[in-house]
Amino acid sequence: MSAELTVAAVQSVPLPGGLHANIDEHVRLLEDADGHGARLAVFPELSLTGYDLSLFADESAWITSPSAQLAEIQAACEDMGIAAAVGAAVREPDGTPRLASLLLRPGTAPLIAPKVHLHGAERELFEPGDHPTLVEVDGWKVALAVCFDVSQPRHAAEAAASGADLYAASSVYVAGEERRLDLHFGARAMDSRFFALLANAGGTSALGESCGESGIWGPDGHRMAAARGTGTQVVPAVLFRSALMRYRPRA
Repeated sequence: MSAELTVAAVQSVPLPGGLHANIDEHVRLLEDADGHGARLAVFPELSLTGYDLSLFADESAWITSPSAQLAEIQAACEDMGIAAAVGAAVREPDGTPRLASLLLRPGTAPLIAPKVHLHGAERELFEPGDHPTLVEVDGWKVALAVCFDVSQPRHAAEAAASGADLYAASSVYVAGEERRLDLHFGARAMDSRFFALLANAGGTSALGESCGESGIWGPDGHRMAAARGTGTQVVPAVLFRSALMRYRPRA
């Protein structure tokens, strides 16, 4: 079990050109995160296409074979020894449509982590997940969340009850939601005594102009690192297990 974990919140602006263009951009941003020593890089909600639900009328916008379609990102993860959580519309092998984070790790097949709490028109396109998805990175337990999941305190509470050390969320928060964003992540981190990470979509989406603010919060609820502006950038932070132990009750 590692005493520390370097993570990166990747605030990316989706590129025109579909999955292929954005896969190349994800590899470039992973190289940036690796340069900061990150062992886990988290991308925004629907980072491989951008948040525009009308895109998914075209089947080519869906991930239907993660190992094949995301082979370039998987190879980058293998080469760098890094884990990446990327956002996509995914069809599971049985055809179930998910709005999800896909976790790619060295030596492991891609893992689908579905959004549990769908919002608005998402309910017409996707089926929700049942519970938070927990994974392990260097001995740290990481709960993956997608946007509206974070607004539901029970989602973070369930992740904490399962032993999460880090609550990592891929989201789309827009201009005017800065205070809401900070309250969500500060409260989830402080209430559950874990670290919280936000990878927010940059630029402009179908929901409006981004408010930026990607970053990391400590188990005391205070922000540790933040993006500057709303453009593409990588926000790294080193998480120390000793900080978790300081705020968690002794057994």
